[in-house]
Amino acid sequence: MEFFEQEKPKEACGVFGIYDLDGGPVASSVYYGLSSLQHRGQESCGIAVCDTAGSKGNIDCHRGMGLVSEVFKEENLQLLTGNLGIGHVRYSTTGASTLQNAQPLVMNYAKGTLALAHNGNLINTKQLRLSLEQQGVLFHTDTDSEVIACCIAKERVHTKTVEEAVLRTARRIRGAYALVIASPRKLVALRDPLGLKPLCLGKRGNAYVVASESCALQSAGAKFLRDIRPGEILSITNKGVFSDTSLCSSNTAHCIFEYIYFARLDSTLDQINVYDARIRAGTALAKSYPADADLVCGVPESGIPAAKGYAETSGIPFGFAFYKNNYVGRTFIKPTQKERENSVRLKLNVLGSVVKGKRLVLVDDSIVRGTTIANLIRMLKEAGAVSVHVRISSPPFLYPCYFGTDIPSNHQLIASAHSAEEICAIIGADSLAYMKTEDLQSMVGSLPLCKACFDNHYPIKI
Repeated sequence: MEFFEQEKPKEACGVFGIYDLDGGPVASSVYYGLSSLQHRGQESCGIAVCDTAGSKGNIDCHRGMGLVSEVFKEENLQLLTGNLGIGHVRYSTTGASTLQNAQPLVMNYAKGTLALAHNGNLINTKQLRLSLEQQGVLFHTDTDSEVIACCIAKERVHTKTVEEAVLRTARRIRGAYALVIASPRKLVALRDPLGLKPLCLGKRGNAYVVASESCALQSAGAKFLRDIRPGEILSITNKGVFSDTSLCSSNTAHCIFEYIYFARLDSTLDQINVYDARIRAGTALAKSYPADADLVCGVPESGIPAAKGYAETSGIPFGFAFYKNNYVGRTFIKPTQKERENSVRLKLNVLGSVVKGKRLVLVDDSIVRGTTIANLIRMLKEAGAVSVHVRISSPPFLYPCYFGTDIPSNHQLIASAHSAEEICAIIGADSLAYMKTEDLQSMVGSLPLCKACFDNHYPIKI
C-alpha cells in the first residue's frame, strides 16, 4: 500500500453481480464493474461465474492478490464462461490479507454450490462461528464472510429455496453487509436492515446488474434502476426480479463516510449524489470556519470537491496547489521518516507558481495520524506559501467503527490524544478546523446516518 493512502480510513470491499437472462457471457462485464470499484479495495479480487443452462454444480472462479488489472488477463477471462457472475474487490477488516481470504467464496454443500461476495462487517461473528464449529462445521478462512456462507449452506439443507435460506441467515447475522450470492440458477442480493453498506440495481438489455455503487453499473453498460432497500432481499431468476422486504424497517443508519470519502465522485447512493454531498460539506465548513486567504485548494483527490464548495461559499478563488502523479505504482511503507516523506513527494508535487506568496486554505476529508497533512503543509511552505489554514470536511475520529470501516486503534488516532489546537501545532498549520458533527446532516438532507466514529452513538448495541 502507498504511504499516502495509509493515512486514510479503508473501506472493506466492493461487490458486483450480473445475470444475463439471454445467456450471454458476463465475465468481462464483471471485470469492468470491479475495475470501477477498485477504490473500495486493492488487496485482492475475484470473479465467479456459472452457466445457468449447464449442470447445477458449475461455478468457475479465479481469484488473486492485487489490483483487478493485475489479477485478470485476457486468458483468465476467457476461461470464465457463463451468463451469471459475481465479483469482489477486498480490503481486509476481518481476516488476514491472504489469497485464502480472497473472495468470492465458493462452497460445495449438500444442496449444491454457491458463491458469495460480501462487503461489510458482522458484530456477532464469534458467536455464530462458535455455534457452527460446535455443530462440526470446518472453516477454511478467518473471515466473517465464510461464516455467512456456512450459515446459508446450513439453512439451505432445511429449506425449499436458497432465498429462504438467505432470509433465515439474515435474521441471525448482525452488523453491516451488502451481499451478492450466485446459486447456479439465481443471483441473490441483500443489504443489511440499517443500510450501512450501499447496494443498487441496474439493467442492461435483458441482463440485471447489482453493485456497491452506481458508477459500476455505468462501467458495465447498465442503466441505474434503483437502490436496493435496507433489509431487502432481491432474487433474480430467469423469470425476472423478486423482492422480499420482510426485514425492512424505517430504522436505518447510512454510513456517512461513504459520502465523505469512500464512494466515487460519480456515484449516487440512496438518491444522494456523492459529488454534491462533498460540495455541501465545503459549504458548511466555509460558513462555520472562514479564513483570511487568497486561494482555496484541496488535497487530491478526495479533498477537491469540498475545497470547491468552500471556495464558492467564501468567495475565495479555487485553485490547484498539487500535481498528482497517477502513474506511480504501489510502494511499500518505508521505515525511516525521510523515506516516508519521499513517498508523499513521489505521489504529489507542489505547483510552486500557484502557491508562492499566497495565503492558502487547504481542504482535506480527514486527518487520521496527521503525518501526511504535516508533510503537505511543509511542502507548501517550502514552495513559498505565506500561510496554510487547514479545513477538514469531517469531524475528528474519536471512536472505533465495528461495521467495516478500518479506522486505526485509538493510540494511532491523533485526535484521540490531542486537541485541535495541539494538532494544528503538530502539523504546522496556521489554523485548523474540523467540520461540526451537527453539520454532517447538511451533506445528505434527511437521510438517516451512522456517525458513530465521530459521536459514539452506534445504531445497534455493540
